[in-house]
Amino acid sequence: MSESRLKKSYLNARVNVFFYLVTLFISFFSRKIFLEKLGADFVGLTGTMQNLLGFLNLAELGIGASIGYVLYKPIFDGNRDKIKEIISVLGYLYRNVGLLILGAGLLLACFLPYIFAGAGIRFGVIYFAYFAFLASALIGYFVNYRQTLLGADQRNYVVTVYFQTANIVKILLQTALACHVGSFYLWIAIELIFGILYSFILNWKINRVYPWLKCEVAEGRRKYPENKIIVRKARQMFVHKLAGMGRTQLLPFLVYAFTSLKLVAYYGNYMLLLTKLNQFVDNFLGSTGAGVGNLIAEGDVKRIQQVFWELSSLRFLIASFLTFALYHLTDPFITVWLGEEYVLPRSVLVIILTNFFISQFRGTNDQFIFGYGLFHDTWAAVATLAITVAVALAGGFLWGLPGVLLGDVASSLTVVSVWKPYLLYKEGFGMPVMSYWKNIFLYLLLAVLSWGLTDVVLCFLPLPEPSQGYGMWMVYALVSSLVFLLILCGGFYCCSAGMRSLVRRFRRR
Repeated sequence: MSESRLKKSYLNARVNVFFYLVTLFISFFSRKIFLEKLGADFVGLTGTMQNLLGFLNLAELGIGASIGYVLYKPIFDGNRDKIKEIISVLGYLYRNVGLLILGAGLLLACFLPYIFAGAGIRFGVIYFAYFAFLASALIGYFVNYRQTLLGADQRNYVVTVYFQTANIVKILLQTALACHVGSFYLWIAIELIFGILYSFILNWKINRVYPWLKCEVAEGRRKYPENKIIVRKARQMFVHKLAGMGRTQLLPFLVYAFTSLKLVAYYGNYMLLLTKLNQFVDNFLGSTGAGVGNLIAEGDVKRIQQVFWELSSLRFLIASFLTFALYHLTDPFITVWLGEEYVLPRSVLVIILTNFFISQFRGTNDQFIFGYGLFHDTWAAVATLAITVAVALAGGFLWGLPGVLLGDVASSLTVVSVWKPYLLYKEGFGMPVMSYWKNIFLYLLLAVLSWGLTDVVLCFLPLPEPSQGYGMWMVYALVSSLVFLLILCGGFYCCSAGMRSLVRRFRRR
């Protein structure tokens, strides 16, 4: 990754992490206020409507993701005419998608009286909220589509700064109004007003960054036949997105089907922690995605391999560290936070963390697969969903909650961990995949040895019992994590060429 790519990735990561932490704090604070002042029914109503409109957004068909892939080459070449052509085509496609979502949204509005029959909220509020959320969603398709270029050009920090700043101000204003006025209509109106305001500010900034980016939907319609690769890639991406959503939506239902509501709630506590941690890591490391696409467009095979192993070693180190920390600290934290009765069996934690570990270190593979546009293995997405459901059904029948969770692990250990690296090496790198597995097994050995050595060291340290209170938990967390991190980083630096290369790059920086 060149210094320019590294600088942009670092800037994106800093901005993402900063706003993630700020919005995380504000979200917890504001949700408590909204529940107290506006009521659980209204908060549940807005959450349900956002989920309904999320399903309508499936009509997007992965067009935005495929556009990002198509843009990498002309951005690297500095071909402004091609960039304008692609963004114009995106505008044409998004206009059609927006019209489709508008039609589906109007049709869905006819069923709102049945969906929210027992909501206990006036239908005037329900319809006002629904159309406000629908209008905010449609702005992205009719007006804000040019922001895709910022992401592909490693300038996603621009989108993050403006969007998250507007979002923070919006939430603070809604919180203040909820405390002093308590009007449903005013809360919803603020939601819509800030969506429109953000659109104006974002497009003003895009015009400042890319003054030459003049796009017309009519031009996109004319150029569409020359850019059908966008739709082809989008259809492939759609299958992957649909299968991923299927896994996400079906697994909680299967947990409920084979267990009790109590276990569903207990499982939800664990997943809340892991989901927030996943989001944090994605905000930190996901910023390198556009840089990877730009690097692939450059075509330097040696540099591509160097960066791949730099990012892979970093991902694996972070995945190992977080898995170690979660294994030792999750149960004590649940005990301190909620009580000992909310702690799940150790076997459940091991299965959850196995899937968490795989999801973390596969991130580099996913970024390079996306950079090469290798979306055609739609059968793999279907197979992943089928394996998840089949194993979850059989496991749930035999072992309950641990068996259901084995479904995700089974698909991750087969399709995700075996097929995806093979696809990347065969059709992306054009190299035998054995070199990948040699490094991965080395990384696994380093992680296991570091884990074992850390556990031995911790046995001789006079550490407090972490489940006895927040203070003792923090002391144990700090010491145990620091010991493991020092041992793990030392092992990776000595044995991983990718890690040494990454350290040298940051030293030069």
